[in-house]
Amino acid sequence: MSKYPTGVENHGGTLRLWFIYKGKRVRESLGVEDTPKNRKIAGELRTSIGFAIKTGTFNYAAQFPQSPNLKKFGITGQDITLGVISAKWLELKRMEITENAFRRYKSYIKITQENLGPERLLSSISHEDILTLRMELLTGYQVNGKHQLNRSAKKGRTVRTVNVYLACLSGMMEFAVHNGYIEKSPFTGVDPLRKSRPEPDPLSKDEYRRLLDAAPAEQIRNLWVLAVNTGLRHGEISALAWEDIDTKNLTITIRRNLAIKDHFTPPKTDCGNRTINLTLPAIQALKNQMAYTRMGKQHKIKVHLREFGRARTDECTFVFVPKLTARNGIGGDWYAPGSFGATWNLMLQRAGIRHRKAYESRHTFACWALSAGANPNFIAAQMGHTSAQMVYNVYGKWMSDNNGDQMSIMNANFSEDVPQMPQAISQ
Repeated sequence: MSKYPTGVENHGGTLRLWFIYKGKRVRESLGVEDTPKNRKIAGELRTSIGFAIKTGTFNYAAQFPQSPNLKKFGITGQDITLGVISAKWLELKRMEITENAFRRYKSYIKITQENLGPERLLSSISHEDILTLRMELLTGYQVNGKHQLNRSAKKGRTVRTVNVYLACLSGMMEFAVHNGYIEKSPFTGVDPLRKSRPEPDPLSKDEYRRLLDAAPAEQIRNLWVLAVNTGLRHGEISALAWEDIDTKNLTITIRRNLAIKDHFTPPKTDCGNRTINLTLPAIQALKNQMAYTRMGKQHKIKVHLREFGRARTDECTFVFVPKLTARNGIGGDWYAPGSFGATWNLMLQRAGIRHRKAYESRHTFACWALSAGANPNFIAAQMGHTSAQMVYNVYGKWMSDNNGDQMSIMNANFSEDVPQMPQAISQ
């Protein structure tokens, strides 16, 4: 009689398999006669099951639908792959987030799936798998079966990026728990990685002047003067229209943003819907820009509102029009998100200024305003923050640098006489 393959045994005249599943030895009857041919087939099945368990693709309920072991392991028969649950979750999530956020979520899930495997069964993803995923994303190296790093991996990502990816995946796992696909999220006990808060890197006044001198065109110069002197988000500048500007009261009403090409939305937050006051340089930049675009073509654009499926139509004569300064003579009627960041890089290079991200134009406004003694609540309102707490958290250094001026103000306004104290109300 032929030898039994590993994991195959006789049980009452029929064949039975044994294998290790989730750290426990289990046995499953095949219900077929014990013959040399059946032993060989059973051995091949047992090998394929072992491989599926190792790769996380073993579907216990599909392989042994009548097994009493299903209840022991809490398997309900709903076990599905990571790819399937991701598609379900993203489609339902789409109704409550913006199109821009949806695209980001889709990208985050795709990247994490590439590491875990879209065909991986959801129930097989463990706490250790999440920690391994985090290491791989952070370092750029893949962990092999011996928990050694593969040196041929891609470049690692920042702590902030890894935290964002895993927060998105964790939300999907909670969805799976609430809907009975898994009993417990593998993210239990996984805390976000600690990260240091990046320091703002504003332009100095000298760098600012050199930057403007390096502008390749008057419109580009006007754009960056407005950006630095208002702290507007770049998507808000791309979507800015002359219809939003009150030339008598010298204010701008921010009503829309552009975070995805040709997809207009309200500002980033509800507080982003605001009216901002203009500094003298910002006023002059808009006056200079009037000659180029004030009498330009008016466009009817669709603004996608926060409520799912709703939109409004705005009539917009855009303040900054890229086709006016396009080198090849071809350009759009409004800037795409992030597109004028290239002009920032060009100007820095021309001026010989140390490189920093274009978003520092917003930080420059906040730091300059604080150094000038402006009220943090006023700055928060100008920039569209929910509260001044964001200003305190991010720009506290510039506020403390101004303490000497604050004492001068107090000394100049406090008289020699002791201020009268409020009197107690007599009963």
